[in-house]
Amino acid sequence: MNSKIKEIYDIDERILKLGDEAEKNCAECFRKIDERAEYNGARVLRAFSANKVSEPCFYGSTGYGYGDIGRETIDKVYAEVMGAEDALVRHNFVSGTHALSVALFGVLRTGDKIVSITGKPYDTLEEVIGLSGSKGSGSLMDFGVHYSQVDLNDDGSARLDEITEAVKDAKVAYIQRSRGYSLRAAFNLADIENMIKAAKKGNPDVIIMVDNCYGEFVEECEPTHLGADLIIGSLIKNAGGGIARTGGYIAGRADLVELCSYRLTCVGMGKEVGCTLDMNREMLLGLFFAPDVTANAVKTAAFASELFTMLGFECSPSKDDVRGDIITAVKLGVEEHLTAFCCGIQKGAPVDSFVTPEAWDMPGYNSKVIMAAGAFTMGASIELSADAPIREPFAVWMQGGITYTSGKIGIMLAAQEMLEKGLIDL
Repeated sequence: MNSKIKEIYDIDERILKLGDEAEKNCAECFRKIDERAEYNGARVLRAFSANKVSEPCFYGSTGYGYGDIGRETIDKVYAEVMGAEDALVRHNFVSGTHALSVALFGVLRTGDKIVSITGKPYDTLEEVIGLSGSKGSGSLMDFGVHYSQVDLNDDGSARLDEITEAVKDAKVAYIQRSRGYSLRAAFNLADIENMIKAAKKGNPDVIIMVDNCYGEFVEECEPTHLGADLIIGSLIKNAGGGIARTGGYIAGRADLVELCSYRLTCVGMGKEVGCTLDMNREMLLGLFFAPDVTANAVKTAAFASELFTMLGFECSPSKDDVRGDIITAVKLGVEEHLTAFCCGIQKGAPVDSFVTPEAWDMPGYNSKVIMAAGAFTMGASIELSADAPIREPFAVWMQGGITYTSGKIGIMLAAQEMLEKGLIDL
């Protein structure tokens, strides 16, 4: 780390030295990240030029939004980037969970079966499916959709033979790429391709739906390039490049995207309506920045993993592992360590650095959650953040960093906070 940074942030010399060593250890990893970013950036640039993005695409519409060329062009650009037939990209999606819910309700009907082939889905989907919450609230199960799951092996890998059997009578095989609040590794594209093949072997007609949140641009293609029928994500994560203030996307087979659009708006209108207000420019600009911004987040994650491994903590993935997303989990062991880590991350935020994170009952979660997040867009986990449920093993899930410099400083300040509270020895 540049020694002059100590003039700005009073970070202990021992942590600075460890940070320099960790960064040197990441040199080859960073080189590979930059290569992927260059390739993905070229793919995005080509999609912009091939679909004739122009200044009129930036102008928003009001009211019904008929004939919005910006909205139509954004869908085409996303479809090409994601290797899909069509896409539905809208600021109306309030979160990744909302986009996932629209996709699930869009393609599933009474009597259909969905099989989660990566174990239990993320906490916020439990009520959408009907695994928790009040009966009669309008979950998939309330509408007569059947649910089952194929649990993962103890090492977090998929049970491919069981998947083949489980999906034989299913309409949807559901894959969650990221880990949620678990310590399994995120699934990389090789893992996902194997799951797709296993599912299609058991049922060639099964719809492969992938929760792609946190995974866009981490590798050189997306699950739809490998045979997934639908992928879904949030624009305040990777795909929005730190620019989009809200929104999400659904991309994949054209017939399925159309069904999803009917759920978002109404049957018969679908993608043809929906004003864009002033959102088109930032959605396009965010996608344009996304490969490089995602690379910064992955560099931050790799640096964090290496530094905290050197400090004696168990981190996943390591800097050299093939990643499926931008997240690094640090197993801190006790609540005090977890709280201190989050306080340090908060101190490195460009926004709200002066506040102290506290655990609270966050909607959609079963445990209190502590979150360090000082972001230009609330909840934007492409910006540096760290969060965790207050439960054993008191691991923290850290993601984001729209610039590597700010991400690296945030990680160093997390270590500094723990040092000042006597929680680590150097």
